[in-house]
Amino acid sequence: MKKDRILLADDHRMLAEALKKLLEEHFEPVGIVEDGRALLTAAEKLKPDVIVADISMPLLNGIEAVKLIKKTLRDVKIVFLTMHPDVTYAASAFEAGAAGYVLKHSAPSELITAINSVLAGRQYVTPLIADELKEFNRAGHSAGQDALSRLTPRQREVLQLLAEGRSAKEIAAVLNVSSRTVEFHKYRMMEELGVKTSTELVRFALKHRLIEQ
Repeated sequence: MKKDRILLADDHRMLAEALKKLLEEHFEPVGIVEDGRALLTAAEKLKPDVIVADISMPLLNGIEAVKLIKKTLRDVKIVFLTMHPDVTYAASAFEAGAAGYVLKHSAPSELITAINSVLAGRQYVTPLIADELKEFNRAGHSAGQDALSRLTPRQREVLQLLAEGRSAKEIAAVLNVSSRTVEFHKYRMMEELGVKTSTELVRFALKHRLIEQ
């Protein structure tokens, strides 16, 4: 019987290798990537049935990566495997197109169940936050109802790279644009968010957890 194909995305290589061993009895792991941009490339090339991704990854976080992936690979199932028990993260994950949300410390007992659930067309939320997420959604909250949602996808990409300490030239190389374009996005973000310095932009990125502190 043909196994469903799984692509793993996590910047902690040892964890990803351990997950691969956990999954390979039931599925076919087809690759491991360690940042959000590598995930975009691998997803397009390998076209897996399921992507198991962390949220916090360098170059492009998992949520922004999944938003881009779902534009072209609409049928791929996404399970986020993360250390974040915060329901706003979970709400953002599902808004981005995820079908599953598992906490890393629950991975050995829950991940295979989560993958089978999403392959069967169901959503899976780790029981540790399921009730809280239902209440969050019932109250009409939206993970996008904040200042971050006012930025364009490209601006959020630039912001994450700035927060990682990269120069305009380095960001331009990552995004394949000119340094002038990067500076333009930076200026428009500062204008939109009402901040005056790069340091304030970085603080904003940290506050909204685009990168790990």
